[in-house]
Amino acid sequence: MNYPDSVQFLYALGNEIKTAKFGLQRIRAVAGALGNPHERGRYVHVAGTNGKGSVCAMIESALRTAGGRTGLFTSPHLSEPVERIRLDGQSVTAARFAAAFERVHAAVEKLLEEGAIDLHATYFETVTAMAFAIFAEEAVDTAVLEVGLGGRLDATNIVRPELCVITPIDFDHEAWLGRSLESIAGEKAGILKAGVPAVFARQRPEVAPILNARAREVGAPVTRAEDWPICHLELDTRGSRFELGPLRIECPLAGEHQVENAATAAVAAMQLGLPGHAIERGIASVRWPGRLERVCEDPEIILDGAHNPAGARSLAAYIRRFYAGRPVRLIFGAMRDKAVAEIGGILFPHAQEVILTAPRQARAVSPEALRELGGHAGLKVAASIEDALALALTAPAPVTFITGSLFLVAEARAILVGGGA
Repeated sequence: MNYPDSVQFLYALGNEIKTAKFGLQRIRAVAGALGNPHERGRYVHVAGTNGKGSVCAMIESALRTAGGRTGLFTSPHLSEPVERIRLDGQSVTAARFAAAFERVHAAVEKLLEEGAIDLHATYFETVTAMAFAIFAEEAVDTAVLEVGLGGRLDATNIVRPELCVITPIDFDHEAWLGRSLESIAGEKAGILKAGVPAVFARQRPEVAPILNARAREVGAPVTRAEDWPICHLELDTRGSRFELGPLRIECPLAGEHQVENAATAAVAAMQLGLPGHAIERGIASVRWPGRLERVCEDPEIILDGAHNPAGARSLAAYIRRFYAGRPVRLIFGAMRDKAVAEIGGILFPHAQEVILTAPRQARAVSPEALRELGGHAGLKVAASIEDALALALTAPAPVTFITGSLFLVAEARAILVGGGA
């Protein structure tokens, strides 16, 4: 099966969130049929609400800088599914992706024939199994895994990692994880394992006791990033510089929230025993597209996939800090399963003009429905991101932020940068 066919089959399995089937029985069966590739090599397992991808990317970059063979598994992708599985910092090739898919799909079909599983593995389960197979085949030294949804019943949670990391927990995916922060935290804490060290990012007051209780219950020794004071912090529109214990961190990812992410990644890297120079150089060289990513200088255009309230608050803080008193335009599109009214309420007051649009996804909220949110005098509607950009560029503002959905960010990035994360 070639790459386009494998991708088409994955998409035919249904939206990976909407069709999620929680439980580890299916992924364990599939992994077993593949020879349990997840039991080979070292893993770092990262859960949380926001910052998971950035923290994973920084840890992987530090590991790679230290000289190890690395794997990285993240989701969602921006441009192409191959971005989800990386070897030594590079997306796997389309041919490698297709070969891994064919191997996993064959194993799944055999399990179905034998009655060993009830349904075909989901999109996310299939790609997770593909990542495990590729990492084992390549004999990576350490692979960094980002949890897809929740933690306790996420397909990635069949590994016994060397280190668990939990980034800040906030509201998102409440329909699956629960309507309270305590419930959401309980699901995220499900990645903690007996005797496996954990690093916790700074957490909201409602969350910390849940994580601490679970760590005590399973006997997981915890290091808290907040116990490492951040000193001599300097922030600008393109990143930050600060001292963390013996380390001098330069983080090229913009936003005050990335300071906490970089600190969490640095503490995790220290727990893995990486030398300071590798941690510093690894974080300094990290790339994570679509997150406060400046893709045009004149006119200034910044992409940010702020798709939940916590992400919106981080973007709003960035705008307040660096663009206060200056005209700001938002191009905004969102998905129906998100807290759209809350996100809009956080972001829209910071813009003089808001162009409402929709990514090309069945779950997208129509621009007309978004307009009903009201509360902003400068609302305009565009049918697509192409129309939104054309409308924006007729009267350039000092800065245009494209946000609300990673799908929208991906479409804008393909136009403005040419794809390829």
